[in-house]
Amino acid sequence: MSTRQPVFKFRLYVADDSLNSAQAQANLRALCRDRLPGRHEVEVVDVFVQPQRALSDGVFLTPTLVKLAPLPQQVIVGTLSHTETVLQALGLESPEP
Repeated sequence: MSTRQPVFKFRLYVADDSLNSAQAQANLRALCRDRLPGRHEVEVVDVFVQPQRALSDGVFLTPTLVKLAPLPQQVIVGTLSHTETVLQALGLESPEP
């Protein structure tokens, strides 16, 4: 029996250094630090640098976070500032009060 916890893999689409993109990156870093230490991977895709990739992935708004693993894949658009909503969407339980 394995007790390994799943590694969360994320892809965050951002628009250069816009305020909303910077906030999303900061919020994702904090979430990973606090809730997924040592078991997360984050790829950041700048849609100004890789526009075709964003289009081929169906991303038309930024910031957009895609949770690639564990399945099911999920997409969250926005700055990720509503922590409880983001945790719930990602399938992560909120801490006990």
